[in-house]
Amino acid sequence: MHCVRKVTEDLYWVGANDHRLALFENIHPIPRGVSYNSYLLLDEKTVLFDTADWSVCRQFLENIEAVLAGRPLDYLLINHVEPDHAASIEEVLLRHPETKVISNEKAFMLMRQFGFPVDGRAEEVKEGDTKAFGKHVVTFVAAPMVHWPEAMVTFDTTNGVLFSADAFGSFGALDGKLFNDEVNFDRDWIDDARRYYTNIVGKYGPHVQFLLKKAAGIDIKMICPLHGLVWRSDIGYFLDKYVKWSTYEPEDQGVLLVYASMYGNTESAASLLAAKLVEKGITKVSMYDVSSTDISYLIAETFRLSHIVLASVTYNLGIYPKMHNYLMDMKALNVQNRTVAILENGSWACTSGTLMRQFLDEQLKGITVLDDVVTLNSAMTPVQEPSMDELVNSIAESMKQ
Repeated sequence: MHCVRKVTEDLYWVGANDHRLALFENIHPIPRGVSYNSYLLLDEKTVLFDTADWSVCRQFLENIEAVLAGRPLDYLLINHVEPDHAASIEEVLLRHPETKVISNEKAFMLMRQFGFPVDGRAEEVKEGDTKAFGKHVVTFVAAPMVHWPEAMVTFDTTNGVLFSADAFGSFGALDGKLFNDEVNFDRDWIDDARRYYTNIVGKYGPHVQFLLKKAAGIDIKMICPLHGLVWRSDIGYFLDKYVKWSTYEPEDQGVLLVYASMYGNTESAASLLAAKLVEKGITKVSMYDVSSTDISYLIAETFRLSHIVLASVTYNLGIYPKMHNYLMDMKALNVQNRTVAILENGSWACTSGTLMRQFLDEQLKGITVLDDVVTLNSAMTPVQEPSMDELVNSIAESMKQ
């Protein structure tokens, strides 16, 4: 049975939801599932914007046929060739031999690498080209490295709809909802949207900025991404989030406290530090065990908050492996413009603090490391409390700057 929703005049959502997939890209947990969005335009010509993952192909194909209602599919327009959006290309083309495929040169190269049968039906476009399907006229905008090199977005100049590929997307299945004004976004969706952006696109902030500058010259009335909600109201709110995330500016003044503890002593000290921060009036404190928290959540919180406390035990004379992995992800995703404080622990050779500072200074950009450091020898004692108070004061002072 088909399951479709009308987006606006002439345009229908024909995507599908996946609640069975545990890991997006086989790495990021998605406990609320994910949607694969595809859109079908009914004009003088019919146009399918992108396809869907193989896992939902049956539902996706039923949706297409229900909306077409016997009409031919004239065009398949591909904005992004990543398999979660392109895997069903061949199935669509097998059922519709009449269909021509519209995309750009790099996208067609990738389609051929994946073995999709596009030869003989490819219509290549480039930045600034336009295409009329009847009353609807679209223009094509290159969006390289957002987050693959072939990515582009398509803007319908007739109704102001931006088909934004992987930009402006989110984790989370739609479950009957489709539009941003059908949900409480700040309560139920912003965390998944942030985690999606920071882990999938976060490395490519300058490329996102370039796309945002292009978008500023377009009268966007609706954003149709390939994952998550369609935006038809308060678009400026979400654009502002993308500006902050892509420029690596924190959303909130607050502290992310990430700790690595083997037997609970470093965790105990981190808990005391968190309590002292709150007593100082810094109430936005988020505390996570680096060993039991998936890295995607840590990265999302790293992008959200202005200050980070790294509390790590020393392990084999080095940084605790899970903490080191977190630092490596910070580097890989281009984290910058943060203030970092350090709490270190070691029973006989405490080196984790020195090594973490060295990593921050040498491997990351725009990181301010506070000079006040708390050093523990096995466990927190009253002797270290003054240094912890000094660290709390240092964090508080840095927030005033």
